[in-house]
Amino acid sequence: MRRRPTPFGLAASAALVLVVLGLALPLVAILTDTAPGRLWDSLRTDASLTALGLSFAGSGIAVLIVVVVGTPAAYLLATTRFRGRTALSALLELPLVLPPAVAGIGLLAAFGPQGIAGGALEDVGAELPLTFAAVVVALVFVAGPFHLRQAQSAFQAVDPAVLDAARLAGAGETAVFLRVAVPMAATGLAAGATLTFARAIGEFGATLMFAGSLAGVTRTASLEVYTRFSTDFPGAIALSAVLVVVSAVLLLVARVLASRGEQVAGA
Repeated sequence: MRRRPTPFGLAASAALVLVVLGLALPLVAILTDTAPGRLWDSLRTDASLTALGLSFAGSGIAVLIVVVVGTPAAYLLATTRFRGRTALSALLELPLVLPPAVAGIGLLAAFGPQGIAGGALEDVGAELPLTFAAVVVALVFVAGPFHLRQAQSAFQAVDPAVLDAARLAGAGETAVFLRVAVPMAATGLAAGATLTFARAIGEFGATLMFAGSLAGVTRTASLEVYTRFSTDFPGAIALSAVLVVVSAVLLLVARVLASRGEQVAGA
């Protein structure tokens, strides 16, 4: 028996239509604005390919750093109770909501020539701003919290009794982490790494302020889109379309992994 539509149901359906139009229409417009042949021609330029290469390389390195450093940190936050833990977790997630300009200023204040760590970097012959390394640092800062948050959730879903059983069996903390906790939280960790890559591939503001927009050095795909906006709109659309497709695929993968992780935790 079909249920008669209620006023709330009609209002909710109208709201859903508005949400779809507001959020999906711009994405569809990017993919359909220009003929595929013209998009392909714009995309094959050296500048576009170089920018995409820098984006993928920088994002890949950033994800590797975040996974190697962030995973054990997330495990500690998820399995240990100490004073200030909640405040520390909130601090580490703060870059998620910072305005891009503030993130860029923060990176300059920390690692710039006159920054807190600038002198120490100069002493060892390192200089970050306006280098590819600055791109990676910016991506780690902006995108890293995605993995930290997802990894904490994944580790919290692991049954503590399983970890305790491994300890009682004689496993040290390193073995418990690597051989028990990580495998059991693997799908959640993979989802976090995927979200981190998706966020990094589209980063713009902090990268622009900290690394600049030097062609072939720090000009990532997002910065190339901005550069071409007023002079080569089809080229900007072509790069935007690539980023939309890549982001959509990564988001879908992350959702599938997160769903599988929840199923494993609930089993």
